[in-house]
Amino acid sequence: MLLKPVATEKVLEIGTGSGYLTVLLALMVERVYSVERVRELSKRARKALDLLGVQTVALLVGDGTIGWRKYEPFDVIVVSAASPSIPPALVDQLGDGGRMLIPVGSLTSQDLVLVQETGFSVTEEIVKGECTFVPLLGRFAWDNGAAE
Repeated sequence: MLLKPVATEKVLEIGTGSGYLTVLLALMVERVYSVERVRELSKRARKALDLLGVQTVALLVGDGTIGWRKYEPFDVIVVSAASPSIPPALVDQLGDGGRMLIPVGSLTSQDLVLVQETGFSVTEEIVKGECTFVPLLGRFAWDNGAAE
């Protein structure tokens, strides 16, 4: 995996969806915090996680573009929806040495961007061009009307 999570790290996932990636992350790291804006998806993911006996995941229904400040800083942030720009609230929640992977671009085409917090600076690198994800909706991305 590009982000290279290690067992002792704390991960923030934006866009729980079905919980598939959530489970994979939970198998790799100590703790996963996952934010999903659609309540029904979060409920279904919780049921799947419970059925699999995964107990190291906390789920939150809310605006993923603002992250989950209560549990910051995060070593890894994975965003599974496209944003027009990198949400500053997520960058602020990266710990020293933290990495974030996020699709950035238009509603129809994005680049997959690796954001790294390195002490006093933040770097951005395109690691994959021309990909397409569902839109990230929220305060620091698209609003519901723009993405429809």
